[in-house]
Amino acid sequence: MMRKIGVVAFVLLLGTCGAQMVRSATAGPLTVPIQKDVLTAERDATSRVGGVDEKLPLPEAGPDTIGGNGLVEPAQRETKVAAQVTAVVKQVAVTEGQTVKAGDLLVQLENGVELAQLAAAEADLAAERAAYTRTLKGLRVEDRDAVSAETQAARARAELSQSVLARTEQLAKTGAATPDELERARRAAQQDAANARASDARLRAAESGSRGEDIALQRARVLGAEARVAQAKAQLERLAVRSPIEGEVLQVKVRQGELYNFAGTEPLVVMGDTRTLRVRMDVDERDIARVRTGASAYVTADAFGATRFSGTVVEVGRRFGRKNVRTDDPTEKNDTKILEVVIQLDAKGQLVPGQRVSSFIAVGPTKT
Repeated sequence: MMRKIGVVAFVLLLGTCGAQMVRSATAGPLTVPIQKDVLTAERDATSRVGGVDEKLPLPEAGPDTIGGNGLVEPAQRETKVAAQVTAVVKQVAVTEGQTVKAGDLLVQLENGVELAQLAAAEADLAAERAAYTRTLKGLRVEDRDAVSAETQAARARAELSQSVLARTEQLAKTGAATPDELERARRAAQQDAANARASDARLRAAESGSRGEDIALQRARVLGAEARVAQAKAQLERLAVRSPIEGEVLQVKVRQGELYNFAGTEPLVVMGDTRTLRVRMDVDERDIARVRTGASAYVTADAFGATRFSGTVVEVGRRFGRKNVRTDDPTEKNDTKILEVVIQLDAKGQLVPGQRVSSFIAVGPTKT
């Protein structure tokens, strides 16, 4: 009896599974698109560059042509200009598309504190230089004359005290002067003689000028003040971001009033020398034996249809790597190795740095 029940249960289970499989195979879509999405997908968009808005077929790479994806770039790649400090953006001095020279101001960061530090350092330097000049020149003529007069007066007092001491000694012998008066006269004569010697020393010092040690010390103070001024100027200059090259401003990444963090990965400004454009092309590893510098080449872009921008191969990479350009094509192979080849365009036309293009290299005679 139990065996019959098991067989019946197994048959029912098989029937249920079969019915579910048939239902899944004949079922419609799980979701139904909304009508407005269907209308949007069927709508024809108007081209912003004029002409027919369609992607024209590109020339196929033949036996005498090597094809690959490429990316437009300036003559020496893009230059990402950044600052060395974190600060608020005080002024953006350039606009996108503007051509600048090397050393031109691009972005000015907030520098109020640094300006005050520079002013204080320059004031200290002026004071130290004045003290150094005074040390070199020594005393003025009027000061030396005053020291000389004081010395003469001290000498006169010493001579007078000596005369008084001699008279007091004579009077003391006859009993006309007491021993106390004699002692006071002797002490006064010694004091005036010491003052005269001190005045003589000050006069000699005034006539000799400043000591070498004082001059060296003041010179060191001046050098230290100059170093502090240079340091303040360097701190101030770090807040003025200048162009390292002559070229075009391709992108401004910050706005006035924003806080720029130098520890991040974003630059302040992206620049490039766009007087000549190049295309960095990905060449499949199977085709590298057919590529050489000087070969004729051309590129095309979807925005300009079948228009060809001619050029010449000027550089062939020395190391394999992964693809640099992705076309978003689901059938594209992204795990292949490529070699970078640089094509210099004869005329940049309307191409823009960063634009994706299709590149083709002729394997025929070298372009002349």
